[in-house]
Amino acid sequence: MLKDKKILIGVSGGIAAYKIPLLVRQYKKAGAEVKIILTPASLDFVSPLVLSTLSGNRVLTSTISENKTEWENHVDIALWADVFIIAPATANTIAKMANGICDNLLLAVYLSAKCPVIFAPAMDLDMFKHPSFEKNRKTLLEYGNIEIPAEEGFLASGLIGKGRLAEPETIFWQTVAYFSKEGKFKGKHILINAGPTYEAIDPVRFIGNRSTGKMGIAIAQEAALQGAKVDLVLGPSSEQINHPLVNVVRVESAEEMFKACISIWKHTDIAILSAAVADFKPKSSTDQKIKKTPGVDEMSINLVQNPDILKTLGRTKTESQILVGFALETNNAIEYGKIKIKKKNLDLIVVNTLEDDGAGFGHATNKVTIITKQNKIDTFELKSKTLVAKDILNSI
Repeated sequence: MLKDKKILIGVSGGIAAYKIPLLVRQYKKAGAEVKIILTPASLDFVSPLVLSTLSGNRVLTSTISENKTEWENHVDIALWADVFIIAPATANTIAKMANGICDNLLLAVYLSAKCPVIFAPAMDLDMFKHPSFEKNRKTLLEYGNIEIPAEEGFLASGLIGKGRLAEPETIFWQTVAYFSKEGKFKGKHILINAGPTYEAIDPVRFIGNRSTGKMGIAIAQEAALQGAKVDLVLGPSSEQINHPLVNVVRVESAEEMFKACISIWKHTDIAILSAAVADFKPKSSTDQKIKKTPGVDEMSINLVQNPDILKTLGRTKTESQILVGFALETNNAIEYGKIKIKKKNLDLIVVNTLEDDGAGFGHATNKVTIITKQNKIDTFELKSKTLVAKDILNSI
C-alpha cells in the first residue's frame, strides 16, 4: 500500500520517541523506503542504531556527517521525500517550525521541504494548554502542514489528559490516507454496513447471529486505501478499525442500522451492504430480566419483521448511484442471488455459502460469487477477506 513511497521521519526530543521504531516497522512492512532525522535532544530517548537497523538507512543527526568530513545537504534530503512526518513534534520544535528558527538538521530540512509535512504533537498537559503552543500550532496549519492530533491518556508527568503522541498505527494510517487521495475511488463517497444486529428480548438477552463484521471492515479499509470517503455503519462487533478516512457509526439494532443507512445514503455514490441484519425482532421487550416461572417449561416470543434496508435503498436509488448487496446462503446460493438482485434493484450482489469451507461468519477468508444485474457471473477462489474486498471493488 506504500510500495516505493519515500517517507522521511523527523524525531524531536520527547519521551514519546520510543514509539517511532514501531512506526518505522509498519512503513517498511508496507513497502516504503524510510529515512530518519534525529534532533540532538532526541538522542536521549531513542537509539540511532535501532532506527538505522529497522529503516535500512543511515540515521541523520547533524548538518555535519559523523566523520566530520561531509555536509549533510538539507535541500537534497528534503527533495528526496514524498512526505515528511515529524513525530513526536515537541512544543520546542513546533515553536521553531512556526517561527522559522533553524538550529538543527530537522528544522533545516523542514524549511526546505517541498513535500507535504505531517506533524504529530506530543507534550505534557500544561504545555499543550499553553496559549503559545496553540498559537504556534495554528500557524503551522495556516502554512498548510497537516496535523495528527495528540491523544488523551496517561502522560509522562503522571497527569492524565491531552498531549500523548498519536499511536504508531494512527500515524501510519494518516500517511496511507495522504497517498490514497489519488486512488481509483478518489472523490467518491461509499456507504458500507457490516456486522450483526442485536434485537433485545430483555436487558440481558437478544436475538442475533454469528457475524463478526470482518468482511465489511475489509471492504471499508480497502475503499479508503483507494481514495474513497467511507461511512461504515457497524453493528455490535468486537472487531476494530482505525483509518482516518473511515467514519465508523456504531449501532446495535436493525432499526438503528436502518436509520443510519437511510440518512447517509442520499449523500452517497456507492453503497455496499454486507451486514447480517436480523430479519425479525421481538414484538416487545421487557425492561427487567425475564425470570423462570415455576411449573412453566415453555416460553413463546412473538416476532415482527424488521425494516428491509437493502430494499429501501433500492427503491430510492438514482441512476448515478450503485447499490451492492450480499447474500449468505446455506444452499442454492446462485439462484437465490439472482432473485435478490432483481427483487431489490441491485447493481451487484456478492453471494457466498456456508457449504464452502472457510467462507462465511468468523473466518479470515471468504469464497464469493459476484453477480451483476446484467447476469454476468464471476466466481472466485477462497482467499483472504482483504483480497475479496479488492475483487468486489474491482467489480464495482
